[in-house]
Amino acid sequence: MALLRTIFICLFSGMALYVTAQEELSLSGSLETNANFYIRDPKIGAANTPQYEHQQIGLESWLSVRAQIAGFDFGIRYDLFANSALLNPTDSYTDQGFGRWYAGKKLGKLYILGGHIYDQFGSGIIFRAYEERPLLIDNALVGLKVSYELSDDWTIKGIAGRQKDLFDLYPSVLTGANIDGFVSVGEAGKVTLAPGMGIIHKTLSDDQMEALAGTLSQYTPEDFIDSVPYNTIAVSAYNTLSAGPFSWYIEGAYKTEEVIYDNFAESTLWTGVESVGKFVKTDGYVFYTTLSYAANGLGISGQYKRTNNFTFRADPFVAANRGMINFLPPMGRVNTYRLTARYAPATQELDEQALQLDVRYALNKNLSFLVNISHIIRPESEDHRDIYDEIYTQFTLKKPKKYTMIGGVQLQRYDQELYQGKAGAPIVHTVVPYIDYLWKIDQKKSLRIESQYMDTEQDHGSWLYGLAEYSISPHWIFELSDMWNIKPVEDPGSAEPEDKLHFPTAGVVYSAGNTRYAFRYVKQVEGIVCSGGICRLEPAFSGFKLNISANF
Repeated sequence: MALLRTIFICLFSGMALYVTAQEELSLSGSLETNANFYIRDPKIGAANTPQYEHQQIGLESWLSVRAQIAGFDFGIRYDLFANSALLNPTDSYTDQGFGRWYAGKKLGKLYILGGHIYDQFGSGIIFRAYEERPLLIDNALVGLKVSYELSDDWTIKGIAGRQKDLFDLYPSVLTGANIDGFVSVGEAGKVTLAPGMGIIHKTLSDDQMEALAGTLSQYTPEDFIDSVPYNTIAVSAYNTLSAGPFSWYIEGAYKTEEVIYDNFAESTLWTGVESVGKFVKTDGYVFYTTLSYAANGLGISGQYKRTNNFTFRADPFVAANRGMINFLPPMGRVNTYRLTARYAPATQELDEQALQLDVRYALNKNLSFLVNISHIIRPESEDHRDIYDEIYTQFTLKKPKKYTMIGGVQLQRYDQELYQGKAGAPIVHTVVPYIDYLWKIDQKKSLRIESQYMDTEQDHGSWLYGLAEYSISPHWIFELSDMWNIKPVEDPGSAEPEDKLHFPTAGVVYSAGNTRYAFRYVKQVEGIVCSGGICRLEPAFSGFKLNISANF
């Protein structure tokens, strides 16, 4: 792998120098850097990790350069992690190297791409190679992709390679193919279809098979698996039907038998040790559909998803956000305000049945309303366990060139034991009213004020959040906020009352052209950070954060 990167860099540099005099060379790039300066604060839980105890500074940085010349596409990205908490929130990760490189060429209707590839089949249920930096997800396929335009409306592509594992590769091999099309039906194309199909084949390595055999040999006869499949095939078929104001997407996927880790299954080892969680051999499936309507100021969208044993990873021994070959669409609303986003439901790969309904209505250009309802259960559990419910309401009131006001109420029911792995933790019930007011003082200045309150008797208790953000276009943003644990849950084992802790943030953002600098003092409570239904634990933080992002 290191040799291939070296060869690519030499070719990349040599090509750029050679073709400058022959063809017009287009170069672009980007930089993103996050630096954390840690200040120990045991009172809020910002302690007992290497960063707080002795490292003091953590850093993540990504530098990308892209080139286009004579129909060729080239790119390279250098990644740096120094004392980073992204990989493991309770530990420190340090490494550096080339995180991505690729070269591509279009030859008529044929396109060839080699190196680190980001792509997906359909909605990603059987295959999605993507990057999500705040969660340290970078599961690029390192290999080859070939796509061919069968016609103006139909494209077929094939992929082969291994999935990226930080600066290494997982040993399993992935191959796959996908076809996408577009069909117009009826007069003037009033009805259209966008069908597609995909298939992914995974082969485990000999080392992975030996590791599985060693683990399974410790199981009692009741749990023992006599044969482990080397190969797993996942297939999907999907279609988008559009007819006037209606749009209907439907996708079904099936995965053949493989050995996966079921963290809900009870197991017993030969030693007599009983635990929850074991390897099981099973197939899996997903059914996902969404139906939407939009006309005359009214928008309605309904979604349904049923997932059963659809863990699909490049290595059976990795968990959380590691080694994910696919992506399961989230069914909880993606909220953005601090308190409405505090309890977000992570997508459940093993057992999930979910419904979501979103209704939007614009009374006129200045006033609109939104209601969103989510309901998620585990139907295979003994009690059809209800793990998440949300009702989210919102209104938006605008007066052009004067102000914009957004407000509403959120109600949640959140299974903290399941989503956060806190044994015995009670179901969290919340009521969150919120208001967001943007005042446009003049053409260059504006003031935005947020206020949110979370009423709950579980977890840390009730919270009050306030933010003031003053902007001077086009360069400056000044912000000040505080998240106050106004009514903490009392610890029954302690005679001392709980402290009503404050978690303030103060910062400044400066933009100059395509470069943005952000510097903040932050105190942050421990919580779960999610993006598109994929979540990770975010530990408590105390200190300074610096972010630099630039495009060139």
